[in-house]
Amino acid sequence: MGSEPPERSFVSIVITVRNEGKHLRHLLESLVPQEGPNEIIVVDALSRDGTFEIAEEFARRYPGRFHALQRYGSRGMGRNAGVAEAKGEFIAFTDGDCFADSQWIGRMRESFGQDDIVAGRTVPIGPSQYSMLERVELFQHGSDVTFPSCNLGYRRSLFVGLGGFDARLITAEDIDLNLRAVETGAHIRYDDRAIIYHQMRPTFLRFLYQAFWNGYGRKQLTEKHGSLWGNYRIRRLVSAQRSVIAWARLVAALGGYLTRVATGNRLLTESPHDRASARREMDELRTA
Repeated sequence: MGSEPPERSFVSIVITVRNEGKHLRHLLESLVPQEGPNEIIVVDALSRDGTFEIAEEFARRYPGRFHALQRYGSRGMGRNAGVAEAKGEFIAFTDGDCFADSQWIGRMRESFGQDDIVAGRTVPIGPSQYSMLERVELFQHGSDVTFPSCNLGYRRSLFVGLGGFDARLITAEDIDLNLRAVETGAHIRYDDRAIIYHQMRPTFLRFLYQAFWNGYGRKQLTEKHGSLWGNYRIRRLVSAQRSVIAWARLVAALGGYLTRVATGNRLLTESPHDRASARREMDELRTA
């Protein structure tokens, strides 16, 4: 459990983006009125649709508060790079296809007074057949560790102590971080007043594509942590599939899971280059 933070603790907001030019301006505008002191760090993975130019525009309009940098790689790698640049005692993560409620950071800051990890409420926006679906929850030591990094906050010292996000993971890097945090005895505080609005995938094909890679990432988790099937509430999972869309998502995720099985355990046999990159990232975090 975290200690009571001083009034108006500094919060660094870290955002990773790639080709989010359609949504990024809306997100950044929603962060302008957030309770300070804070800073916003946008890490762009070499977008080709004007995303980085939007981030640079806000950095010029709000010097010292908005920062724009580029780092090609996984979402975990981008977030780690953002944290390495951050000055805040607390880090709040969100994504380029989201936008924030006006009280988001204020509510996150309040909850950081109680725990070192805070998960806010993510409200889906978009086609109703997609937005009504629930997360596929995974539990560790009785705690739900599937709170997504589009609305997640960590005390910086805990984040660095855990080694940050595992940049080798294609998806589920947020679940992995939460799982490792809970295993150390940390508690994830859920605050439904800290609201982020998340744009759902606009087409059925994009929706299935996302589900496929989510399933792929869940298999990577088992490679790293061992079998996790006992940590799913299978009966609840099956009973929650009440529509054709829900079953399609489950089948697509299973396809991603089995694809990872068929293509082999590359996560645990990464190249020396991958290991060297991971070490550099952790050194950047610890010395920042």
